[in-house]
Amino acid sequence: MAATLPGNLGPDDRVVLFDGVCNLCNASVQLLIRRDPAGRLRLASLQSPAGQAILAWCGLPADELDTMVFVEGGRAYFKSTAFLRVVRHFRQPWPWLSIGLLVPRPLRDWLYDRLARNRYRLFGRNETCMVPTPEVRGRFL
Repeated sequence: MAATLPGNLGPDDRVVLFDGVCNLCNASVQLLIRRDPAGRLRLASLQSPAGQAILAWCGLPADELDTMVFVEGGRAYFKSTAFLRVVRHFRQPWPWLSIGLLVPRPLRDWLYDRLARNRYRLFGRNETCMVPTPEVRGRFL
């Protein structure tokens, strides 16, 4: 990853990248918005210009849509690690899930990859990315 952050990201920003056409991902974003009422976490779809810039900064290809990315403290986390680090910022009881970080990453990511590969078949997809409501629009990059 490059030393400087992309776009207007600061070193203290926390950004969650998600697949904007995935129904499971969109449901997860809605959960995130409810569980992070203070708005400490910002959001961007992987397909958006901001998401594409962050993917490039991470060294991932622009079409890497099977990977959740979480940027925190100027560092990027991927897949299961991203998810488990994100839930630390939710209200209780969600942070307890971060104990999953004790499970070896290859096992966690193997499970993550199975779900990611089948998410459209299991949960469906939209033709376009979600449009944020005016109440939460400021949380999106």
